[in-house]
Amino acid sequence: MNRYLLNWGARQSTRSFASTSGLRQSVPRLASARLGSQSWRSFASKTGKPLSPEVSKAKPKAFTPLRMTAEDSLPIRSNPKPTRSEIHPITTLATAERYILAHLRHRLPPHSRALHEAFWVPSWATGDKKGEVFIFNNGSFVCWGLSEEDAQVFRKEYMSGPGIEIGPLREPESEELEFVTDPSENTRLQGDLIILGSSPTLSEDDSLPAALPPSALPKETLLARYAFSQALSRSTALSVLEVSLDHYLSSVAFLPHSLEKTGKPSMGRRALVKKLGELLKFRQGLNLNRENFYDTPDFYWAEPVLESYFNSLSNALEVKARIRDVNDKITYAAEVQSVLRQLLTETSAARMEIIIILLIAVEVVIVLIRDVPELWHTPKEEKVHEEVLSTERA
Repeated sequence: MNRYLLNWGARQSTRSFASTSGLRQSVPRLASARLGSQSWRSFASKTGKPLSPEVSKAKPKAFTPLRMTAEDSLPIRSNPKPTRSEIHPITTLATAERYILAHLRHRLPPHSRALHEAFWVPSWATGDKKGEVFIFNNGSFVCWGLSEEDAQVFRKEYMSGPGIEIGPLREPESEELEFVTDPSENTRLQGDLIILGSSPTLSEDDSLPAALPPSALPKETLLARYAFSQALSRSTALSVLEVSLDHYLSSVAFLPHSLEKTGKPSMGRRALVKKLGELLKFRQGLNLNRENFYDTPDFYWAEPVLESYFNSLSNALEVKARIRDVNDKITYAAEVQSVLRQLLTETSAARMEIIIILLIAVEVVIVLIRDVPELWHTPKEEKVHEEVLSTERA
């Protein structure tokens, strides 16, 4: 009893100490369940902004360093400065497998223009909100200063025309961050907050177009916003592949169980080949398309500053680790289906052998039916013929 009381007292003191000293934050798995992909929303709730049911949906990238280090942005959020703007949202929305940007050119507002690998809408307003939009050909676009509801309005207005969205998604995938502008700070990613401030001089003079239309945000940080947008766009497009692959794996999860229970694959050869084709399509979209997820865009080779912005957000979102995970899942699924296809091939070979044996047996029976009577009657006919010859001679 004394030992039980001592243990109970130790547990209570540990809990009390954790609650007072903040040790609970040292367990990231527990903290991430709340900070997860909703960390910025928790900050928004503290400021009194209402949260809609759609906004409160869990995102697939809950356990990433970006989300786990959300507390690093607390000094910026809790210490306003005269030079610092309010906190604004960044919304990335993926709605299709890819966009045909050439068809989109004439549908966008007249002041829109091409910017490296994207189309840039420098200013777009809905209601009392005003922001800018970067549209990438991987089927996603990034809105600065606009919420997810605003992004949906932009999509209905400009992106829903024929021949623009290739392979539209049943449910759009979204990713959300926040940003502030502060000329006294350096441009960087801090926790889950992007700070747009001063940036070092670019290496190439032609990296930033000379004549720029008026925009909702300062032109000095345009390429920094472009770099962050491209990283967000890739992450959201990768999320589309992750969700699609999870659905695919769920659809074939019964195959090993069926093989264990019945000893036979419960899917025909043609269906298995189709499933394997879907896997190859996943891998092609992940590794071989022009807008793949591995390579750093060529534009950043000459601009190390912009490359650092791009890589900082890509690393925070664990893009490379997620690519490896997706490839591992595809490899496993391909191996399972390869084994099942081999079993079907062996079964087909055994059936062919049985068919060949039956055909040989049928041929033997036909030969016996056709030739045995002839062989049976031949000696009698020869004997009769000999008797006739002997009679004529006599």
